[in-house]
Amino acid sequence: MVRDGMWTRRPRGFPGRPRMQKSLEKKLEELKELAQKQGIDVQEELSQIEAKIRAASKTEQAWRRVELARHPDRPYSLDYITRIFDNFIELHGDRYFADDPAIVGGLGFLNGMPVTIIANQKGRTLKENMRRNHGMANPEGYRKALRLAKQAEKFRRPIVTFVDTSGAYPGLGAEERGIGEAIARNLMELSQLKTPIICVIIGEGGSGGALGICVGDKIYMLENAIYSVISPEGCASILLRDASRARDAAAMLRITSADLLEFKIVNGVIPEPPGGAHTDVDATARAIKEVLVRDLSDLCQRNPAVLVRYRNQKIRKIGHWHEGSDE
Repeated sequence: MVRDGMWTRRPRGFPGRPRMQKSLEKKLEELKELAQKQGIDVQEELSQIEAKIRAASKTEQAWRRVELARHPDRPYSLDYITRIFDNFIELHGDRYFADDPAIVGGLGFLNGMPVTIIANQKGRTLKENMRRNHGMANPEGYRKALRLAKQAEKFRRPIVTFVDTSGAYPGLGAEERGIGEAIARNLMELSQLKTPIICVIIGEGGSGGALGICVGDKIYMLENAIYSVISPEGCASILLRDASRARDAAAMLRITSADLLEFKIVNGVIPEPPGGAHTDVDATARAIKEVLVRDLSDLCQRNPAVLVRYRNQKIRKIGHWHEGSDE
């Protein structure tokens, strides 16, 4: 978990909060039994306490997902790529400015099928994190991703993307080189690309930095991944005027895999081992691979023009809502 700007470790599974929740629920049941025996009518008060416990439970569950998505031992993209694909060959450079290590891409084989892989990549050590900029890509990273996506379309290879970033890099150099334009172009081009695209959010899916490689025919999230327009800390600072209320903001943002599935923004949730993906990386990789093999075998048989039509229909439905009639 993050405390005072530093990583502190909890035991696997972060059991502290759930146990506290169960203790409160047990005490509430005891109060109900006592009130019933004594013939005291405190139903209204107990209902209010129950509502507060449910709200606190949702807040803690959402924050636990945030902690697991940011866990320092959580697998990164290359951990999955080396386990899922055979003979992965990384390709470099955007052919305009430079190579951005925050986004990795290349070619690999999925059960014998050639596939183009594009992914955000964080660093495990301080030195590697500095080189990869904590997984926050510059414009050249998104332009490299688009170059590889166009190459995949040309050679009729399906695309698999792994999303894991807190956002695009907001530095001065990135702004000067057109970070907004690079992400916007990726959104436009990926929505029209005539080849199957599957996206998997494996950790943090933050803002436009995630969207730049997260437009596809199918979008999946790992069970403990998060996907949001802004970080809980950023939301708490801007909307709640208090950065320390990040837990409340996480629940308000509805950023968990269950929330995104309910909103039909993602197509499915891939389960993780108890305690998180870091407790059994091989099992998590097998679960992802099973989904990729199943969906690509279906998508690759479809007409590319039909894929584009349905992909755009899916995108346009996001955010629709219907106002109910008052009776």
